Amino acid sequence: MPLYICNTVPNTLNEQSKERIANDITEIHCAVTGAPEIFVHVAFFEESPIVPLGSDRAAVRGTIRKGRSVEQKDEIAKAIHASLDRAAGISATNATVNILETPASWVLEGGEIMPEPGEEAAWLETHKASHSQGAH
Repeated sequence: MPLYICNTVPNTLNEQSKERIANDITEIHCAVTGAPEIFVHVAFFEESPIVPLGSDRAAVRGTIRKGRSVEQKDEIAKAIHASLDRAAGISATNATVNILETPASWVLEGGEIMPEPGEEAAWLETHKASHSQGAH
């Protein structure tokens, strides 16, 4: 958690584009929210019904912990649009980015209930044996 699911039209993204987008999303999320990198997960699919494309070339659905401000969610969405454009030439008019919230208590990371936003450092200290920075 957070989980970003990227759905594209087939053959839209090559492996290099996927890597760049995944790195960008991780950096964006961490910079905006302060969450540690090990919490961020990015998955890629083609023509997935989970995140409908409609007439878009790409659709990204980010599920993040509840408690982020509207400004933070807007900043994340805009930065993801910019990443899609840089990495694959997909303009904001050809992509949809949705940011959804889930209570931290509804999510397990490594078998442990996620901390509330802002409580990551204490959570990581308590769980460092199973969640070291190199674990993911």
